[in-house]
Amino acid sequence: MADRKYTVKQGDCISSIAFKYGFFPDTIWNDSKNSKLKQDRKDPNALFPGDLLVIPDKQLKEEQCQAEQKHRFRRKGVPERLRIQFLTGDEEEDAPRKGIPYTLDITTKSGGPLPQKKGKTDNDGFLDEAIPPDASKGKIVLDEGEDEQVHEGMLGHLDPIDTISGVQARLNNLDYDCGDEDGILGVMTRNAVRNFQADNDLEVLTGDFEFEDIDQDTLDKIEELSSGEE
Repeated sequence: MADRKYTVKQGDCISSIAFKYGFFPDTIWNDSKNSKLKQDRKDPNALFPGDLLVIPDKQLKEEQCQAEQKHRFRRKGVPERLRIQFLTGDEEEDAPRKGIPYTLDITTKSGGPLPQKKGKTDNDGFLDEAIPPDASKGKIVLDEGEDEQVHEGMLGHLDPIDTISGVQARLNNLDYDCGDEDGILGVMTRNAVRNFQADNDLEVLTGDFEFEDIDQDTLDKIEELSSGEE
């Protein structure tokens, strides 16, 4: 069977695509036929609608075993992880919200809900849970009683950092209001970029700048902070 080409749709990521075709994500992402896309996108979980991905032909793997004996084979698991950091939001000290109880509800692309997960954020304020590769929606109820907060979002819908919509999504997640994540570099998005640059000691753009005027240092910092890897 020849390799097939897959056109990425909104909400797709390497994990969900690989799960659909019965591969591990690295098998597709590291295939030489996808080297150009890998170089352009860098993050396998932030693809852009319209990207072309090559799905390789499956290869059979043979194992030598002695006849008339029992043999045990271990199936590798395929879960992904949802990792989100929660901070206090204080102006003076944006500290991690550690030990906060949460419940997590996940819905898959097929529309089916999964059993609810419960836990507490770790010492760095992170929720870290295994989720299926085809997860499409997440709902987090953080804390309890009067302090309860509900966070809902689509999974796999984050566009690449080198697109306007990708920058808008990450800045919105960091509380720099860009408005709609529509891929249009308007007044709100320009102001959000400037405010982010000023808050992070980066060179602040002026005037009606274009997307290509946003330097790599700014894009790298947005990516770093939005991924919680500071």
